[in-house]
Amino acid sequence: MNIMDFNVKKLAADAGTFLSRAVQFTEEKLGQAEKTELDAHLENLLSKAECTKIWTEKIMKQTEVLLQPNPNARIEEFVYEKLDRKAPSRINNPELLGQYMIDAGTEFGPGTAYGNALIKCGETQKRIGTADRELIQTSALNFLTPLRNFIEGDYKTIAKERKLLQNKRLDLDAAKTRLKKAKAAETRASSEQELRITQSEFDRQAEITRLLLEGISSTHAHHLRCLNDFVEAQMTYYAQCYQYMLDLQKQLGSFPSSYCNNNQTSVAPVPSASSNVIGSSALSSTSGLVIASPTNLIDLKECSGSRKARVLYDYDAANSSELSLLADEVITVFSVIGMDSDWLMGERGNQKGRVPITYLELLN
Repeated sequence: MNIMDFNVKKLAADAGTFLSRAVQFTEEKLGQAEKTELDAHLENLLSKAECTKIWTEKIMKQTEVLLQPNPNARIEEFVYEKLDRKAPSRINNPELLGQYMIDAGTEFGPGTAYGNALIKCGETQKRIGTADRELIQTSALNFLTPLRNFIEGDYKTIAKERKLLQNKRLDLDAAKTRLKKAKAAETRASSEQELRITQSEFDRQAEITRLLLEGISSTHAHHLRCLNDFVEAQMTYYAQCYQYMLDLQKQLGSFPSSYCNNNQTSVAPVPSASSNVIGSSALSSTSGLVIASPTNLIDLKECSGSRKARVLYDYDAANSSELSLLADEVITVFSVIGMDSDWLMGERGNQKGRVPITYLELLN
């Protein structure tokens, strides 16, 4: 028998096997044939693997969106990755904003308040851009790559063996059907022999699939370590950004108050008319209090100590640098060099922040 005859016979056998599986599958769907059920443990393992695959893909794709919001940039990086080439370095959004701020500050003049502030903000934005780049690189290496390796490696192997198991099950059930239909003794003997072979092959494939599926627990443990690495990378990134902005806030806060002129002065909020009426009537019947008049405030600004002050009206802080106030509470206030004249620094226990002087009355 030459090679061509062997190949023809092999193709004919494969076609016969495929046809037998197709018939068995169709009859199962129509309810005309019995189906061998997998044991509960194997079914649970298959379900766990499928669930792991689905959620790993979703988490991986959304992480990519989080790290790189630009879809065109993601497509470009994907193409370069498939071509096994390094993607060209591109400036990110914080770095671009930082460069614009620096260029604007340079043109306005580093000696001006606005120009100086723009340059400082720009330098901070560029540092944030660098931290953002480091976050992307670390997350891709320690988190995204292991997830992608599972989808493109381990799970593909599991899917391949699962398909083989499905085919072996169809062969087994087809053999069972033929045995039931066999009437002649010789045909029954042949069918019984076929059934023993297909049963053995099915059991062997089921064991191989089970061993692979039991590795999903190890995959979860590995992904947990990767998740911890991702959280640590984010924690480092946000801590860096917080420190950069804290330093920037201190630098901007150190500008002399004379910089804030030409209608750029930070104006303290003014209580409503109804609040003033209530406050005035309350003060008229109160003794031992000193209203926060300009003279008293000048005295406070000139002294280096602190004073107690009663809050006249509720006040909601506009940002993290301010302190929210409740009417009638007593807080400690003191002046800070360089702070706008309409504001004081207020302190309540461990809380501290700027407070508008129009909401206060100083106590003796």
